[in-house]
Amino acid sequence: MMAPAAATKRPCVPLRRQLEEIVGARFVLCSPQRQRRFTRGYRFGEGEAVAVVLPGTLVQFWRVLETCVNGGNAVIAQAANTGLTGGSTPHGVGYDRDVVVINTMRIKSLHLLAEGRHVVAFPGTTLDELEKALKPLGREPHSVIGSSCLGASVIGGICNNSGGSLIQRGPAYTELALYARVDADGRLSLVNHLDIDLGDNPEEILSRLDQKGYRPDQVMWDGSKAASDREYADHVRNIDAPTPARFNADPRRLFEVSGSAGKVIVFAVRLDTFEAVRDARVFYIGTNDPDELTRIRRAMLSSFSILPIAAEYIHRDAFDIAECYGKDTYLLIKMLGTGHLPKLFAAKSRFDAFAERLSFLPANLSDRVMQAFSRLFPSHLPPRLKQFRDRFQHHLMIKTAGSTVNESRTLLASLFPSEAGDFFECTPQEGPAAFLNRFATAGAAVRYRAIHGATTGGIVALDVALPRNETDWMERLPDEVEQLILKKLYYGHFFCHVFHQDYIVKKGVDWLETEHKILELLDRRNARYPAEHNVGHLYKAEDAVVAHYRELDPCNCFNPGIGRTSKRLRWC
Repeated sequence: MMAPAAATKRPCVPLRRQLEEIVGARFVLCSPQRQRRFTRGYRFGEGEAVAVVLPGTLVQFWRVLETCVNGGNAVIAQAANTGLTGGSTPHGVGYDRDVVVINTMRIKSLHLLAEGRHVVAFPGTTLDELEKALKPLGREPHSVIGSSCLGASVIGGICNNSGGSLIQRGPAYTELALYARVDADGRLSLVNHLDIDLGDNPEEILSRLDQKGYRPDQVMWDGSKAASDREYADHVRNIDAPTPARFNADPRRLFEVSGSAGKVIVFAVRLDTFEAVRDARVFYIGTNDPDELTRIRRAMLSSFSILPIAAEYIHRDAFDIAECYGKDTYLLIKMLGTGHLPKLFAAKSRFDAFAERLSFLPANLSDRVMQAFSRLFPSHLPPRLKQFRDRFQHHLMIKTAGSTVNESRTLLASLFPSEAGDFFECTPQEGPAAFLNRFATAGAAVRYRAIHGATTGGIVALDVALPRNETDWMERLPDEVEQLILKKLYYGHFFCHVFHQDYIVKKGVDWLETEHKILELLDRRNARYPAEHNVGHLYKAEDAVVAHYRELDPCNCFNPGIGRTSKRLRWC
């Protein structure tokens, strides 16, 4: 079926014509300029594709996939391309076949089942779109603001073991999905595990799903398959366990499309939704003693009748970077919401592609313009947040509702004020501002490097899961590593013990070598990584993950090379 071929930079005429007949010439991209935002990762990684194809329906998606598989092409399915590890783009060289990227963001439907108790999400459906569809029903998806800020897709979260910030819900997970795979004999097939009767052959199944051509009585509800991680709330409460609460290679949550990282091609997933939280209150804690935050975490997880909604940590250095270099993201979300951000990022990518062709323009021009734009606005953070920034190194935001509000007040009042720390209960304006500043941090490191390229090297961006019983969670780097780093950003999902650790290295320092040194230190602490992102092309996949990939994709047809595995046909 698929003989290895030397990579080319342009599709042969028959392939291009076949793809154009399926989706139209407008949606087959062959020039590097038009492909740029699909072949370059948001933060990391880029490579060449023989074509980028944008199908508009599930049936078109299937026909494009059939054409690529029958033609011997490797396929990378991609949604919003918001990942941080390069897992949804080609990467470097070493492919023994031409690579076709299939971007699915035109396929945006979603179906609400049983008054929104379940949702069927299509490949291009974003978290933001799902959140808006559920809001009138008083429900919400697994993940809320965070990845949704960048327009991340629902299916991307499932495939990439995304964790999110909500303590009770754990990693994105489902056992109900519709996906395509290639077996060991090279045969492409469609697997319908949605528990919805849609017919027998692939085009019939996909056409009926495209048109929502099924009745309520054709949807099965026997409850035997999970549509979320139902066990996580109990799992995270086990604060004395020597293993992390959640991490990418956890075998308990590797199942078919869950954790598949593009090794199968996903057409739809069926997921639980959740009753929306009402009357939430946010408590803001600052301290110079990290042990005080540990006491809060262990007390709330072990003794509270209901878990808090979220508990987000940010170090003062990360607070500062986010306040300055994430300001435009903060303001755009506050003024426009998250729905417009994907279009803005797409426009930014097109602008960058144009600017790069003009050698007299400075590098990273769009970032420079957006940073200058942000400086036109006055300080955007509430005064009490900035006062706590001046007083304390460590900041924790805890969102609660219902009975946990009074429990939180009582606990925090018994601990603070102390010699090292204090807390306050946020106003309705301060709480969202605190969380939004925290979520602006992820892109702030990228912006800092773009603006200060003359004095900075690369970025080491890690997401790390510490054991649930770890109390000494604050990292201390040895001097020989510390001297390589210009800026460190620590932030994360504190109760889950998942930390994002960004290191901006000094000019001339090899960021990859620095990463390896830091990973060695993390290994000694029994940390696991990545914690909630895809391994992409940045991390080496653990044995359990590689086994999952090889079982799903024995021919290595889809997303070859992921997790630093082989890029070659049949893993050779």
